[in-house]
Amino acid sequence: MSTVSLAPIAVRAAAPAEPPQPPAELGLAWRPLVPDDAPALFALVAAIEEADALPFRRSLEEVVEMFEGDWKDHARDTLVGLDDDGVMRAYAQATTAPGDESLVRAFLLGGVHPEWCGRGVGRAVVAWLEGRGRQLLAESGKDVPGRLAAYLEDAAPAASRVYARAGFAPIRYYAEMRRPLRDGVPDVPHVDGVRIVPWSPELDEATRVAHNEAFADHWGSQPRSAEAWSHGRSMFAPSWSFLAVDEATGEVAGYLLSGRYEQDWPVAGYPSGYTELLGVRRAWRGRGLGVALLTAAMHAYAADGMHYAELGVDTANPSGAHGLYASLGYEVFQGSSMWSIEL
Repeated sequence: MSTVSLAPIAVRAAAPAEPPQPPAELGLAWRPLVPDDAPALFALVAAIEEADALPFRRSLEEVVEMFEGDWKDHARDTLVGLDDDGVMRAYAQATTAPGDESLVRAFLLGGVHPEWCGRGVGRAVVAWLEGRGRQLLAESGKDVPGRLAAYLEDAAPAASRVYARAGFAPIRYYAEMRRPLRDGVPDVPHVDGVRIVPWSPELDEATRVAHNEAFADHWGSQPRSAEAWSHGRSMFAPSWSFLAVDEATGEVAGYLLSGRYEQDWPVAGYPSGYTELLGVRRAWRGRGLGVALLTAAMHAYAADGMHYAELGVDTANPSGAHGLYASLGYEVFQGSSMWSIEL
């Protein structure tokens, strides 16, 4: 059995020896999740999203990705509650980001089937998540601040009430924005000394390095390791993704990576292209690269018959991203928030 060196973060985290197990009187049998659970977990997640009337749906591929990543320990990081018939009724997963340096984060995810809400299952799930999250922070061995974080949708306020009762508080707010494409898209502006080119696998590592630099001054951002960067790409749309390359040096000055979430389209009532990541390195800012990348993506979305371009933005982003998107015709249509315990 390995021994973890407890840095001061472990003391602040007050990590329990074991996360608190949900009480037996809740009527569910609990065990860790395993990769073969993905189809059943997908069905549970879909039932929760439908009951909460969320404006999106997680795909089976995205659920499968929950089990990917060598840094994850499913036996300790996950929990699922089964009823007497063996049907999944609740789940939980706590994860970390292996590249964290100046802030160690534990991300908490979970949910309860609508037929089992109001019985205390949600409170038990959040208590387990907090306990496992504190363990993950302590086990990092890093003497830096820690954060337990859960992303909650405005459309599902019941989850916020459960987290608030557990001592979490909202610390950051995010807006989903969209822009119609059927009435025309602005031309891609020319930027002297820079070419807008399609994303390519050969430049992906350089794009990761550019991302880490571009987001170094963004709130809460931490470097992404190579493994974490390549993780979670089942919805990645290479043909809708673009890079800004410096003509003199060949460096990646900026990037826009898109996702294609077809499972969301029936719920939204229209097809859309989604901008996952947009960044410009500091030395190239102020030259219009963000607009060039966004308009290049809009043209790609429109060419494939998409009705809207969509993206998410931190409403307090100091780079002025919200204003940039608004100037291009994007409008807010839904929101979410990060709830946390800071350590």
